[in-house]
Parts: sequence; C-alpha cells; structure tokens
Amino acid sequence: MSSSSWLLSEERPVAALWGCQLTTGARSCVVKEDDDFLEHLVLLRTICLGADARDELHVVAVDSKNTYGEHKPVPIAALRSSVLPTISLKGLELVPPVTFVLQCGAGPVYLSGQHVTLEDDAASQPHKEELWEEDAGDEDDCGAV
Repeated sequence: MSSSSWLLSEERPVAALWGCQLTTGARSCVVKEDDDFLEHLVLLRTICLGADARDELHVVAVDSKNTYGEHKPVPIAALRSSVLPTISLKGLELVPPVTFVLQCGAGPVYLSGQHVTLEDDAASQPHKEELWEEDAGDEDDCGAV
C-alpha cells in the first residue's frame, strides 16, 4: 500500500469513559449513536452491584439490533450480592443504539466501560501527505548532478 493511500484510510480511535446505573426507578439505559457519520462502539467492561443492593437475583440484559434487524433483549449478567456481586467483561463490543435493561432485581446495578469513536485522522492531518510528496521530490533532485 502506498503511503498516500495509507494516510487516507487511517482511523484514530477516541475513547471516553462511559457508565450508567440501573434501579427500579430507571430500569433501562440507552446509548444512542451520534449523527456524525463516524463509527461508534460501546465496550462494556464491568457490571457490579451497588453496596446497598439486596441479596436477590439481578439480571441485566442488552437490547441491540441483531443481524436480522430484530430487537430482542439478551441476558448478559446474573448477579447476586452474596454469590457474584461483580463481573468483568472482555471483548463485548456493541454498536449503538443499544439499550441495557434491568430485567429483574431492584439494583442498583452499575455498568461501566468505554464509548469509542473512530475518527478519520487523514482529514485532520493533510500536512503528512504533503511532506511525503515533498520528500519524494527531494529524492529526484539528489540524483541530478
């Protein structure tokens, strides 16, 4: 791949911390997609019960569009303060819009992770391509005597 085409396809991830709380008063949390024509991902890292959560089963589900375009909540965690008060997740990447739902239990249940946006870095740094073209021109000048 030439240097100029590599620069045009380069993307730089921008990550922001993300989190929400699920309780009986707020049983769902929606992460919406932005209208900025960039690719967004939600990386869910931790689900844990709050210190004042009762010793009952708390089930957290995620509702996101599947490959068939359907929305069906899928349980991703079942927590109980005396058995499993927290879980760490790795590799759960979701494309917004996505809804997290407390299917049973009173909470509070805390979800945390990262909201990643892939920025097109080529548009913000055109000077690198210009420098590459100038370097190629300098090489031609070095050969001429």
